[in-house]
Amino acid sequence: MKIGVLGTGTVGATLATKLASLGHEVRMGARRATNDKATAWAESAGEGASHGTFADAAGFGEIVFHCTAGVGALAALGSARAENLAGKILVDVANPLDFSKGMPPTLFLSNDTSLGETIQRIFPEAKVVKALNTVNADVMVDPGRVPGEHDLFVCGNDAGAKVEVTRILKEWFGWKSVIDLGDITAARGMESYLLLWLRLWTVVGTPDFNVCVVR
Repeated sequence: MKIGVLGTGTVGATLATKLASLGHEVRMGARRATNDKATAWAESAGEGASHGTFADAAGFGEIVFHCTAGVGALAALGSARAENLAGKILVDVANPLDFSKGMPPTLFLSNDTSLGETIQRIFPEAKVVKALNTVNADVMVDPGRVPGEHDLFVCGNDAGAKVEVTRILKEWFGWKSVIDLGDITAARGMESYLLLWLRLWTVVGTPDFNVCVVR
């Protein structure tokens, strides 16, 4: 499959590397086609790896993973262009974290909206599925790093898109339990959880942890 990954940071690189290792054609997108991180990644990730602008990656991918920092998300997706996202699954991994006042960060979108909802509103023809934003990048692609049973969450307005993303999470990344939280408004809770996740990190001493919903 042809996959676009928007973002050159830890999350984007980790997901892109995993996807390329599975034999997919992966194009990493950045603001500039000559981005040093994207260039280095493409050179090291194998034959199916390439890089370009956000628009290049979005246009290339049959499915697109949005992995930019939350504060730059809307600008990045604007650069990717709505026509390149129309009709495609857009997996939104970003969180609306504001570090302008230092640690711990706050949320610049919360309560009655979310980044996931905002993206879906601005890009109505994209099939936005919020996923993977509640765990560390390494755990995203290797849930076995956390022993025992634990859960991942998805939400979105398009039922078919959520089914496909759930399949990808299970078959490609190895997730055993994926809980569908409903429509894209559930992104409010998924994104707000990051405030607890960050505090838990300081307590448990490692980012390799997750939660299990016990019924």
